[in-house]
Amino acid sequence: MAAAITVRRVGADEAARQADALAQALADVLIDCVEGGASVSFMLPLTREKALAFWHGVLQGAMRGERVLLVAQTAAGRIVGTVQLITAQPDNQPHRADVAKMLVHRDARRQGVAAQLLAAVDQAARDAGKTVLVLDTVTGGDAERLYQRAGWQIAGTVPNYALMPDGAYCGTTFFHKQL
Repeated sequence: MAAAITVRRVGADEAARQADALAQALADVLIDCVEGGASVSFMLPLTREKALAFWHGVLQGAMRGERVLLVAQTAAGRIVGTVQLITAQPDNQPHRADVAKMLVHRDARRQGVAAQLLAAVDQAARDAGKTVLVLDTVTGGDAERLYQRAGWQIAGTVPNYALMPDGAYCGTTFFHKQL
């Protein structure tokens, strides 16, 4: 079923022209993930307004060239997943990028969408001249295994680093990948 999913980059022109529609579609994915318990910087209840404001900020960053926004879409055009590559880094880290907000809608999981997004973010990083990637995720979650299967290496864990959407503490595992 994953063959019906395509991953593509949202370019600066599209981000500008289609900001409202993109923000709406991406907000659907973010809200679904948070309601499903994903610790991705947001707490319950996540309002649509807050999700839209977040995505409008991401789209602005994509327009400025500070980040790469990738989306996974069904053949019908529905966005079911996303990931970002934050390319704007300090002067002493021009070779590095952060991978952020890897999100897959619950009804599109276990279909290879996340693996497609990770492969696409690796290529986007190579295209941007990045050789070191970093990310963090909830310790013990499904994403940890996904990242390890995709060649990411554990750098370490920090107990009680973040909160789950319901307010419970969770540990965070930091990963790196050398391209």
